[in-house]
Amino acid sequence: MTGFLTVLTQASAPAAPSMTEQLMQMLPMFVMIIVIFYFIIYRPQKQQRDKHKAMLEELKKGDKVVTTGGIWGTVTNLGKETVTVQIAENAKIKVAREHIARVRGDDND
Repeated sequence: MTGFLTVLTQASAPAAPSMTEQLMQMLPMFVMIIVIFYFIIYRPQKQQRDKHKAMLEELKKGDKVVTTGGIWGTVTNLGKETVTVQIAENAKIKVAREHIARVRGDDND
């Protein structure tokens, strides 16, 4: 009788899914997480980085700029890695090119 009950319980127990089946069930979830990560985090940052890089490439003498430190000034000289910004009549500072936050228009004064 006990042998019969053991066979019955083994027969009625569902078979555990194999490792491959478990991975195949989780694969769509991983793909969805990667897609969400791409569209919410990576893509907007890349677009912002590309826009900032284009702005730095178009920088020219006479542009009125704001640095990442909040200093307002006018570009007087452009180097490969630096920008000289005039912040007062006789005051000029040298700033790393990538620290120019934005070019401001004349109406922002």
